Amino acid sequence: MDMMAMVSSMLAAQQGALQSNIAATLTKQNADMEKSTVLTLLGAGQPSLANVGPGVGGNLNISA
Repeated sequence: MDMMAMVSSMLAAQQGALQSNIAATLTKQNADMEKSTVLTLLGAGQPSLANVGPGVGGNLNISA
């Protein structure tokens, strides 16, 4: 194997590793985004006060 072929194969291997790392990073980011979207749609975390009457869920004055 001549020197140029060996250098070319090493550069190709490095390029392949870089592409694999980028693909793994993008896949993780997409999975995190999908998880966040699902949790938002399910309303996880905090209850919604969208359908309650006025004054419900506000501060309560207990000093009186």
